[in-house]
Amino acid sequence: MKKHLNTLFVTTQGAYLSKEGETVVVKVEKEIRLRIPIHTIGGIVCFGNVMCSPFLMGFCAKRDVAISFLTEYGRFLARVQGPVSGNVLLRREQYRRADDMNASAEMARAVLTGKLANCRTVLGRALRDHSDKLNTDEVREASQRINSSLQHIQSDLPLNVLRGFEGEAAHTYFSVFDHLITSQKKDFIFQERNRRPPLDKVNCLLSFLYTLVLHDVRSALESVGLDPAVGFLHRDRPGRPGLALDMMEEFRPFLADRLTLSLINLNQVQTKGFKEMESGAVLMDDETRKAVLVAYQKRKQDEIMHPFIEEKVPIGLLFHTQALLLARCLRGDLDGYPTFIWK
Repeated sequence: MKKHLNTLFVTTQGAYLSKEGETVVVKVEKEIRLRIPIHTIGGIVCFGNVMCSPFLMGFCAKRDVAISFLTEYGRFLARVQGPVSGNVLLRREQYRRADDMNASAEMARAVLTGKLANCRTVLGRALRDHSDKLNTDEVREASQRINSSLQHIQSDLPLNVLRGFEGEAAHTYFSVFDHLITSQKKDFIFQERNRRPPLDKVNCLLSFLYTLVLHDVRSALESVGLDPAVGFLHRDRPGRPGLALDMMEEFRPFLADRLTLSLINLNQVQTKGFKEMESGAVLMDDETRKAVLVAYQKRKQDEIMHPFIEEKVPIGLLFHTQALLLARCLRGDLDGYPTFIWK
C-alpha cells in the first residue's frame, strides 16, 4: 500500500532514467542524482525532455510501475505500462454496463453526485472560513443553485440530461471561483474555466493539477483490473481514458481546486513564476512547477476519514479505495457505487 503514496516526478530537462539492479537511477549530464528502489515507487511521471532506457521501461512494466510522459508544462503525451491485470470477468461486466445506457446513467449519477456535493462543500468551507473576505451573497447563491442541481440528478434521468445539469452546475461553481481567491487578488484573476491552452495563471494551476490527479486515478483503476478507457459519463473516444475521467470528477473540487486556492492564498506561488507565450497560453516556470508537485505530494499524505468505509485513509490512497469500491460494485458485491463525498 505504501508505494501508492510515492510517485517519482522527473522535471529536470535532459535527465536520463535507467535500471540498476532493483533500483531506478536518475542521471543528469552523466552524473547520478538519484537512486531509488523500485518497490518504493507507485509510478513515474516524466516532464519534457526526460529519457528512459528500454531496460528500465521493461523492468517497470514487469513490476507494475507505470511511466507517464508529459510535455514540460504538463500536457499528457503517452504512457508505458505492462499487461492489463485483473479478472477478465470484471472487465467484461464493465463493458456490458458501459454499453447499457441506463446502467451508464446510473453510474454517471453516482459520479456527478460526488462532484456536485464536493463543489458545494468547497463553497461552504469558503463561506465558513473567509466570510469577511468574500462576496457572501453570490457564493451562497451559487451554493444553493448547485444544491438544486444535486437534488435534480437524484431522479431517474437519461445520460444527456444528467450532463446538462452537470454543465450548469460547473458554470455556476466557476462563476464564483474568483471570490474564493482571498490573497494576491490583482495577480491571480479568474474569469472562466479555459484549457488547451490555459489562458491565465489560475487555469494553468487547475489544468496542471487535474493532469496529476488523472495520472493517479488511472493507475488506481489499472491496479484493480479495470479498463481506464471505458467510462460511463465520458463515452468512448480514441485516446481518452473515459473511466479515469469519470472517477476524477469526484476529486477535482476536493483535491485539485482546493490545492489551487491554497497555493495562491498562502502565497506558495507568485505571479513571477508564470509566463505568457505569444499564443496567449500561460505556463509555469520550473521552480513553480516543482513547488506545485511538492505541495501535491504532501497533500496526498494527509489523512481523512473515508465516509463509506469509516476508516482513516491517506488522501493518496483514496483513488485506490474508490477503484476497489467500483470494482466491488461491478461484481455485484455492492448495490451501487459509493462515490467519495467530502464532509
